[in-house]
Amino acid sequence: MTPVLTRRALLALTAAPLLAAADAAPLSIAVSRDIQGQLDPVSRLGALESNILRAVCPGLIRSTATGWEPALAAHIDQPSDTMIGFTLRDGLSFSGGFGPVTSEDVAFSFQRFRHPGPDGTLPPYASDWAALDGVELTGRLSGIIHLKTPAPMLWTTVLPDGSGCIISRRALEQGGYRSDRRPMRIIGAGAYTFDDWIPDQRIMLRGAATAPFPAIVLRPVRETMTAELALRADEVQFAAVPAEDLASVRQAPDTKTIDQPATNLVWLGINVDHTPFDDLRVRQAIRAAIDIDAVLAGSWDGAVPQAFAPIAPGLPGHWSAAPRRARDVAQAKAWLAEAGHPNGFPARLLVLNQPAYQSAAVILQAMLRDIGIRLELDIRDPGAYWSGGGPQVQLALQRFGGKPDPGFLLQWFTSGQVGSWNWQRWRDPDYDQLVSRAAATPDGAARDALYIAAQQRMDESAAFIWLTHEVASSAFRSWLRPAVLANGEDWQLDQFSKG
Repeated sequence: MTPVLTRRALLALTAAPLLAAADAAPLSIAVSRDIQGQLDPVSRLGALESNILRAVCPGLIRSTATGWEPALAAHIDQPSDTMIGFTLRDGLSFSGGFGPVTSEDVAFSFQRFRHPGPDGTLPPYASDWAALDGVELTGRLSGIIHLKTPAPMLWTTVLPDGSGCIISRRALEQGGYRSDRRPMRIIGAGAYTFDDWIPDQRIMLRGAATAPFPAIVLRPVRETMTAELALRADEVQFAAVPAEDLASVRQAPDTKTIDQPATNLVWLGINVDHTPFDDLRVRQAIRAAIDIDAVLAGSWDGAVPQAFAPIAPGLPGHWSAAPRRARDVAQAKAWLAEAGHPNGFPARLLVLNQPAYQSAAVILQAMLRDIGIRLELDIRDPGAYWSGGGPQVQLALQRFGGKPDPGFLLQWFTSGQVGSWNWQRWRDPDYDQLVSRAAATPDGAARDALYIAAQQRMDESAAFIWLTHEVASSAFRSWLRPAVLANGEDWQLDQFSKG
């Protein structure tokens, strides 16, 4: 079981000499989990790893509240739908003495996503660069990214995110970049370097002379209440806060909050390969038995909005006409009886051990009991949860972080993601084709129509029961100016500053 960082442990860590300079004041941030897997752009797990990578290994551009801006690029443009030209800033160097940043490093970083691993499979994020044809080097600092098809998502969720991070080819080939074992060495050209990692205690990023802080210390704090107490005591200066707790946190002195609709997705997923869930009528029965408003009221205190489709309102491809279904126990029982299960059956639900999800699981358990489905709750720590999405899963309460592009979220449910992120093991060639076509369609209206059609295919499968897009909520010291993107969990750590 993952150790819980208690308030006493936080106090002890805060008192420890983190930096040599007596007057140094690192920025301390509470994170909900520790590093899992590798700190490598091609094999990262999720938002925490991406946040670290972007601060240490920035890309050609970075996201802003309104779009993007150059990062390592001095100039970048798109002269055609299938060409992106770039010129790097001169004088950039990788940490660890691995030399200057060149266009060869850019090409190497992107082309890695298209190379199969030792087992013959492509990396989990390979689809981010599915359109890549190659990178032409036109000079030591310049090049042209050639695409097989148009790829508008590159500007929103690839180039400015983890899949756009630039690493040193020399460092990786010489063993200087090491993310598969401790001690880790993450080599980039960012404002921060990866300095230290003590599992379940802290991750330290050391700032360059021009960085806003001499260091950023990320402290894994699994319990949200512990994070709130640490924030009130100034042991951390920034923490994500559940939307249902914002009202009380706002009363704390010297504290500001962020509260905005998010682009994330929480849902109940059903494994269509597992009997009896391979029967559409069983999946329809489960969906009909659930009162989503009651789940949100009981688990999030009604502080988050209901989701009716995977793409959140305000994003391209939002399906505003998605069905609004009320709970119908009689219909659910009828579907189960028609499928040959008039007395129900036992089932297992995989759940992450966080308060809102555990509460939701208990409510779902009670609702499904009303139609004879006897649900066992399999509650796991993050490490065990995220490694447990194999074919044995029956039902899973899942959460994915969203991005400002619909293609990012829908790509994880394609047939090619079965065995990776598609825990529903749902395969639909029509859906795959719609998502693929949309990703290569530059026209906004046509792209929206394709994404809406893809969401309709998901709805017809009844393998996905959408719950909420969440609310992006966090709290911080009033002197801090955080840089938080729309989903609430993508933090531009190198852009955090003193306000």
